[in-house]
Amino acid sequence: MSTDKNRATAAAILPLVGGPDNIGSVAHCMTRLRIGLRDRSLVDDAALRAVPGVLGVVEDDTYQIVLGPGTVARVTPEFEALVEAGRTPAAQPAGVTAGDLADRGAALKEARKARNATPFKLFLRRIANVFVPLIPALIGCGVIAGLNGLLANLGWAPAVVPALAAIASGFMSLIAVFVGFNTAKEFGGTPVLGGAVAAVIVFPGVARIDAFGEHLSPGQGGVLGALAAALLAVHVERWCRRWVPETLDVLVTPTLTVLVTGLLTLFGLMFLAGEVAAAIGAFADWLLAAGGALAGLVLGGLFLPLVMLGLHQALIPIHTTLIEQSGYTVLLPILAMAGAGQVGAALAVYCRLPRNGSIRTTIKSALPAGLLGVGEPLIYGVSLPLGRPFVTACVGGAAGGAFVGLCNQLGVTFGSTAIGPSGWALFPLLDGTSGMGATVAVYAGGLGVGYLVGFAATYFFGFTPRMLADLDTDPGPTAPAGPPAAKEPVPA
Repeated sequence: MSTDKNRATAAAILPLVGGPDNIGSVAHCMTRLRIGLRDRSLVDDAALRAVPGVLGVVEDDTYQIVLGPGTVARVTPEFEALVEAGRTPAAQPAGVTAGDLADRGAALKEARKARNATPFKLFLRRIANVFVPLIPALIGCGVIAGLNGLLANLGWAPAVVPALAAIASGFMSLIAVFVGFNTAKEFGGTPVLGGAVAAVIVFPGVARIDAFGEHLSPGQGGVLGALAAALLAVHVERWCRRWVPETLDVLVTPTLTVLVTGLLTLFGLMFLAGEVAAAIGAFADWLLAAGGALAGLVLGGLFLPLVMLGLHQALIPIHTTLIEQSGYTVLLPILAMAGAGQVGAALAVYCRLPRNGSIRTTIKSALPAGLLGVGEPLIYGVSLPLGRPFVTACVGGAAGGAFVGLCNQLGVTFGSTAIGPSGWALFPLLDGTSGMGATVAVYAGGLGVGYLVGFAATYFFGFTPRMLADLDTDPGPTAPAGPPAAKEPVPA
């Protein structure tokens, strides 16, 4: 039954993106089906957003259809099979919109896309592309680490605990290699050479090497060092491709790339990246210990605007560095409160517009995903197009962040062992120094504060009388409509 549902979703999407002949490439990330189109004009955005299971669409370097975590990994193979088979596209269903609200959301998306197409933000997006493929392994190993900790604390299955510890820790011990591989691939180098120079960082033998007057430590510099080493390897490789004779290229280019980059990594990048990583960890600890409530308020309140500006992608390597250092990132649970404020705001909109069936239908279809941390359907389908509810959603996120930050300041320090999930989906990934009971209670309390404040702020301050007069009307019979084009917020 589940396979039939995924195949039906793929079959519904295919004709709406122009059919098999319009598909140049197919891939997927954590939540999106990414399609390379030959002719953008053949895509029916409105009808796509009305397909059951489609949470939103995004136009970027590829055309991206938001399906949500788990679902996208099942729909993509079915979609690829239909494309490969060259099935004749079915007649496209009539376009369905969510009215003026969807149009506003689409217009805001286009304006934001133009603002975000700066060299710096495009570079941040490429850095994010290095880490996004690692998220499934981070999640899987994070959940296993949490299960292992629970078994160890309870004294259950002592024979299994060491095995689970090995499974959970193996990936993290070599994450630098994967970062190096992905970095070289993303920036146009040979992926295995990027992985090779990054492997130097985790090699145990580096402990015998002196740099800057002290012995290096295996793993020093971590993912930041791997990122820098692989970027350097890409530039060295390009230089070699230009100057090394073609007959010697296969021998000389990889040798020089690994040798030059490896030496510079050992006698420079590892030390510098290690200092930067240590500074990031120390700053995160100080931020929450010294100004927990204020820091949480600012982080939780500003995360949604950061997403709109495209600057949230800079947080991904920071999260990964914190996970590598202490086993979890203390920032992610605070940033997740932005989603809680968004859910509370959407519920208030639902209550304030009892006669607008179109908007209420959009909220009902997007709310389950919002509770699980997939916030773009609510952002781009509800709060952002309305304007004021987006601001009040940020207020809810600020309140939830302040609550979590205050508890950190009072000694309940915790974080997420992986990046990607948010909302309720983050519970299995929580870890901290005060025990699982206190950790879960504080995170749940933060979500509750975010929901309540986001709801109250939106209910009482999210609408002007004129807005209510214009929006709280029956727009006539409409089919369920998904949100307008969206950008993925986070991997908070």
